[in-house]
Amino acid sequence: MKIYNTLSKRKEDFVPLEPGKVRMYVCGPTVYNLIHIGNARPMIVFDTVRRYLEYKGYEVNYVSNFTDVDDKIIKKSVEEGIPAGEVAERYIAECRKDMADMNVKPATTHPLATQEIPGMLDMISTLVEKGYAYAAEDGTVYYRTRNFKGYGKLSGKNIDDLQAGHRDIQVTGELKEDPLDFVLWKPKKEGEPYWDSPWCKGRPGWHIECSVMAKKYLGEEIDIHAGGEDLIFPHHENEIAQSEAANGKPFARYWMHNAFLNIDNKKMSKSLGNFFTVREIAERYDLQVLRFFMLSAHYRSPLNFSADLMEAAKNGLERILTAAENLKRLSGSAAEGDMSAAERELYAQTDRFVGKFEASMEDDFNTADAVSAVFELVKFCNTNASAANSKAYLDALSARLAQLCDVLGLLTDREEEILDEDIEKLIAERQAARKARNFARADEIRDQLAAMGILLKDTREGVTWKRA
Repeated sequence: MKIYNTLSKRKEDFVPLEPGKVRMYVCGPTVYNLIHIGNARPMIVFDTVRRYLEYKGYEVNYVSNFTDVDDKIIKKSVEEGIPAGEVAERYIAECRKDMADMNVKPATTHPLATQEIPGMLDMISTLVEKGYAYAAEDGTVYYRTRNFKGYGKLSGKNIDDLQAGHRDIQVTGELKEDPLDFVLWKPKKEGEPYWDSPWCKGRPGWHIECSVMAKKYLGEEIDIHAGGEDLIFPHHENEIAQSEAANGKPFARYWMHNAFLNIDNKKMSKSLGNFFTVREIAERYDLQVLRFFMLSAHYRSPLNFSADLMEAAKNGLERILTAAENLKRLSGSAAEGDMSAAERELYAQTDRFVGKFEASMEDDFNTADAVSAVFELVKFCNTNASAANSKAYLDALSARLAQLCDVLGLLTDREEEILDEDIEKLIAERQAARKARNFARADEIRDQLAAMGILLKDTREGVTWKRA
């Protein structure tokens, strides 16, 4: 298996630190709002990497954090007049729902930054003791960037060029020894959440959080560290500087980064009005379609999101699901018994599709080519399965298709569609509950229908509904 390593700028054979086990850290979202489709790409991509590693027999310890203390969270808490912790808690729950709807498996551990403050204080203290960090007069603790000789090795940035031209990591203020030094701990401002520390009452800088959580849950040296390419610099560069200086050993063997997602060939931004949350996409498509769309391109290639491409993804996924349903339908009325010799020969031919699928995934997780192999298997199933076949043969084809789809996180078992009359009954019950001022029951029914893919809209004329 080969992985493109951002650190070495080339594909390398994957050799885990411990045979049969993989330690993997993926930077998670900052939870101050609903996640957007840009957040969804790394979630889907690296969940698929994890699934393939597990398919190959590895035991994967998969850690992905929630950043639950941040300027954006504090800003939101001030706007809403509620504690920052409540904002974070609400959006962690919303994020988990979106992840489940995209069929992203829960991480082995989803650490919260606010629960790991003692570890951060320990690592910062170690960096101070080793001369890699220092406290300024106001209690801010800075990292001495120039003291880490390997700074820039991930991003390819030269520290002297940074000083001369780049301002990516420079923070204004005269308390720093060097303009390139970055914050490990900062003093609290009025109304902000804070923790006690040897330097001041305050909170951690962003970069130290991931270094500490990776160390606690995976160890001082890990196999794979992953995230979006926007994190290469300065976040991942600073993680390396912190972790390697504190621990005295290499931090991660393989660095994986997914490319950006564009909207109609433009960068996604609120100012352009092309900013979509996952929840907004779910109003128009099953999120399996979004997942399938994300896997239609190689993770290191920029991906363009558009209505036409989503429709194409919907149609492509429908081909796979229709083939899976056809196999199950045929199996339901097929004769029991072993495969015939001819069927065994036919089934053996599907090995080549599995081989092509695995070869694609072994080549730096090329999901686009892996999907192509799945389509070849679908075509084979459509051509070589009929009512004349044995149940054993049809079930074997069905299991093979389901197995490859499962690696991609695609569900081949479509849930039974709820009937119109059942929807109307639930809506009537909801209306009665609202009339009786039993709002808890009314909300429960709305959530139940939403989980079934039924979206309600309250209007002056009454309640209208549509299927997502």
